[in-house]
Amino acid sequence: MTKEKRSNKWAFLLYQDSTPKNYLDILEDMHIPFILSPWHDKDINRQTGEFKKAHKHGALFFDSLKSYSQVSELLTEKLNTPAHIEIVMSPKGMYDYFIHANDPNKTPYDINDIEFGCGFDLDKFLISNNTDGFITSVIDIIEENNFTEFKNLVLYARREDAKLLEFIMEKTYFFSRYLDSRRHDNRKEDY
Repeated sequence: MTKEKRSNKWAFLLYQDSTPKNYLDILEDMHIPFILSPWHDKDINRQTGEFKKAHKHGALFFDSLKSYSQVSELLTEKLNTPAHIEIVMSPKGMYDYFIHANDPNKTPYDINDIEFGCGFDLDKFLISNNTDGFITSVIDIIEENNFTEFKNLVLYARREDAKLLEFIMEKTYFFSRYLDSRRHDNRKEDY
């Protein structure tokens, strides 16, 4: 007998025509952190040229490993989803697919239409999955404010944005080294 797949992150689909109207309440009552894409109601089937059935992509983030059958049964019973689910291999890839961020051939969807709950921290998720963008933003802040001391950067972030402060704390080594190099750079050139 093949061992059943287990993961703590599972992706699923909700179809608008078969999902209970109170799907958000049902998800909240399950007490499992979740994230849902906007309704994908403008996707076109490339073979037929017709609109695909309106749907949402979703993901559940469990505290422990769950089997394929456990999650599939839970979702089909509570939300009337298709039985097929998949392990989330790349949260960033999943998020990009939610809004079609990197596919110019697909209809883009609004990031503000993403739904989430049960303790899912969207801001933290976005920061951890868009590291390059946040690093660039912090470097811009350092340059614009002419910071040369880590303390000044921390105080700025503490005053302006708690999530930014959290990100700087996670990347302390990089930013402290960057500030050191600014302090000791006599050339002061823009690159």
